[in-house]
Amino acid sequence: MTKKDSALQTPAIQVMERMFMLLDVLAEHQDPVPLKQISEQTGLHPSTAHRILNDLAIGRFVDRPEAGSYRLGMRLLELGNLVKARLDVRDAALVPMRELHKLTHQPVNLSVRQGDEIVYIERAYSERSGMQVVRAIGGRAPLHLTSVGKLFLAHDDPQRVRSYATRTGLAGHTRNSITDLPTLERELARVRQTEMARDNEELELGVRCMAAAIHDDQGRLVAGLSISAPADRLEETWAERLRETAGAISAALGHRSDR
Repeated sequence: MTKKDSALQTPAIQVMERMFMLLDVLAEHQDPVPLKQISEQTGLHPSTAHRILNDLAIGRFVDRPEAGSYRLGMRLLELGNLVKARLDVRDAALVPMRELHKLTHQPVNLSVRQGDEIVYIERAYSERSGMQVVRAIGGRAPLHLTSVGKLFLAHDDPQRVRSYATRTGLAGHTRNSITDLPTLERELARVRQTEMARDNEELELGVRCMAAAIHDDQGRLVAGLSISAPADRLEETWAERLRETAGAISAALGHRSDR
């Protein structure tokens, strides 16, 4: 790159940085912000801020409801809705799932709720050859017997949990399965308290799981991320990394943990 080319790029980068600063300031306020206040918060000269804001207004990224004041524009909402419509929890989860699998060397599962069951929609695991793969598996399991299912039940109100228990009869699969409502309610209380759910050989003897929740931009629980392992190999040290990975997937879907 020549000095001339570098000089031509510098103003463009500077303008972009200033544009981001201006948009961030407007994002902090619900009401239109006066130019003087914008200038003070960004440290930009009023004439500089005015010039960039006017250009943003042309593109509808900024609105000018009255002379001398600005707010975020509808074009940002339009673009945001496009991004949201194209977001897919499976797409957002693939890379983080692979990374978590590399750490644990155990299957990492992505599951969603369908009625009274969870459905496994992706799994990261290793073939005998050592090649890591991710594939949809489509398996189903009752909510109360799985770690991810308990996450969803813990987000239901008490009446819905009781209705679930009545519909399903809380049928068990192993000697460890929870098959009565009081025990299930105590388990769900622990899930809400710790923000983690567990399956202690309740679906299949010899297999334990831990799960963390994935939320969308509206704070809704949309999926669960779980690690499943032989009962004697599930390590508690994985819990924090599991939470972080689920949080990263949630952030990719637009969720903000400070809401």
